[in-house]
Amino acid sequence: MRLSREEEARRLEAASRRLLQLRLVLGGHLAADGTLEGERRLGPPLCIVFEGWDASGKGGVIRRLVTPLDPRHVSVAQFAAPTPREKRHHFLWRFWPVLPGWGGMTVLDRSWYGRVLVERVEGFATDEQWGRAYQEIVEFEHTLVAEGTILLKFWLEISDAEQLARFERRAGDPLKAWKLGDEDWRNRGKRADYEAAIEEMVARTDHLAAPWLLIPAESKRYGRVAVVERTVAAVEDGLRARGFGEVSPLRRPAGG
Repeated sequence: MRLSREEEARRLEAASRRLLQLRLVLGGHLAADGTLEGERRLGPPLCIVFEGWDASGKGGVIRRLVTPLDPRHVSVAQFAAPTPREKRHHFLWRFWPVLPGWGGMTVLDRSWYGRVLVERVEGFATDEQWGRAYQEIVEFEHTLVAEGTILLKFWLEISDAEQLARFERRAGDPLKAWKLGDEDWRNRGKRADYEAAIEEMVARTDHLAAPWLLIPAESKRYGRVAVVERTVAAVEDGLRARGFGEVSPLRRPAGG
């Protein structure tokens, strides 16, 4: 699962241009027939969730995904440990404010899956809390999709050896060493526990409304292209399923 630099650039350019068009259709700025003269209407919300191992390349993938888009038309939300105020509410409460409305697009760098991953492994949630979270998450996602949301969930997978190599490269690079902390090294020591949590997460939260999209990210180039291309395909499918039909290739306005 590797690509040359030239192949990555070629496929990223084509997929990014198509994604830009689809984003304009979703936002009601461009008609589905590829013109400015056709009927324009707000498309469904687009929410893209990213999870993966530390150093699996989430940041780089997200940059490639959103850089071609107008920053006014997409938001990126990052989630770390919940604040004391957030802990006073149900664990899903803090995610609602960032979810996109009709015509909107949001990318989540980490998500509600922290409940059944880090909170489970590190003991930040009780067995009862993370044990019932699988069903709560599935019901939550069904609610979003039933309302019209196109919900994509990406897991970026890298091997233990590749993760170690990336950690060591970061540690030796003064411009990237800040990305690596004691907690990252400590988490590596619990990889077996995290693997068990990941396996159960995928098995219990993969459903037809929002299946997991598992990306081999051992090669960063391949991972970036795979995410953008699969996003394009999923948005095209989502628009068809919601009555928008096929989004035609871009066409110049009459007389243009």
